[in-house]
Amino acid sequence: MRTTEERPVLVATEADDVTADMVITELNRRGVPVVRFNPADIGDGLTVSARYGIRPAHAAGRLLTPSRTARLDDVRAVYWRRPTWPAFPHLSPDDARFAAAQTRYGLGGVLHALDDPLWVNHPLRSAEADYKPHQLALAQRLGLAVPPTLITNDPTEAREFVAAQPVVIHKTLRATPYQRDGVPVVSWAEPVTADEIDDRVRVVPHLFQVRVDKVCDVRVLIVGRRVFAVRIESDLLDWRRDYSALTYSAVTLPTSLEAALLAFLDAFGLASGSFDLAVDRDGAHWLLELNPNGQWGWLAEQTELPMAAAFADLLAQGGTP
Repeated sequence: MRTTEERPVLVATEADDVTADMVITELNRRGVPVVRFNPADIGDGLTVSARYGIRPAHAAGRLLTPSRTARLDDVRAVYWRRPTWPAFPHLSPDDARFAAAQTRYGLGGVLHALDDPLWVNHPLRSAEADYKPHQLALAQRLGLAVPPTLITNDPTEAREFVAAQPVVIHKTLRATPYQRDGVPVVSWAEPVTADEIDDRVRVVPHLFQVRVDKVCDVRVLIVGRRVFAVRIESDLLDWRRDYSALTYSAVTLPTSLEAALLAFLDAFGLASGSFDLAVDRDGAHWLLELNPNGQWGWLAEQTELPMAAAFADLLAQGGTP
């Protein structure tokens, strides 16, 4: 095993990822070797080899890109940013599905089997944390304020819930690429009324949530044990609709809220995460959701908070955060 200084950080992400570039720049400043790759490049610039049941253990395997090589038993950390998986469009549909499965369970399995590097974040942990009902239930157990929420495919119960509240919004349970007439459609949080709910609700579960009478939003990025909170001001129900209409300022969270958010990540086994909170007119913070791998690069630019440096410090440390 090489010294800590020689051990690389793997950065798994798509080709054009400015946020990953920010972290890699910080790692370079620290002299930390980086091997950047994208699973979609398998067979075309990305090679992986791993051996099991043999000795010596240090011959476990390698991951190779056109410019870098990482010995799998040397990896100190994995930054699982925004990787994409190959679709194999040149193959028949059946062959493409087969090839995609072999890649996910082959390359993915080799990476999951690494000898306890720091993951930011492990994809299996991120997948578990991506379920909004799980998030809401955990938040409630931790004492975080959660807006009254109903998840149902029962139109009658949905209408009763919406009719009993001043304002209710509908949100998707998971962001999913979607097109209508060939045009990409983005799902925003939208107000909903009882008379809009019909039997189509029966097809899939829907999320209905009481709207917080908010004065602002707060995006909280946690990196290891470092907490960065940014107040986002706008007149929008869903601030993602128009970034040009937003203003930003760094804020400090109440100590009890910070502790609860850290416990939230610990419960899911995550080293990092982005929380969306709404602040009401009484100053109470309401948890809306966690994104285990939320975007933060534009916030670092707007506020000059050292977010990229925090990621680099965490990844350079390796091991358990």
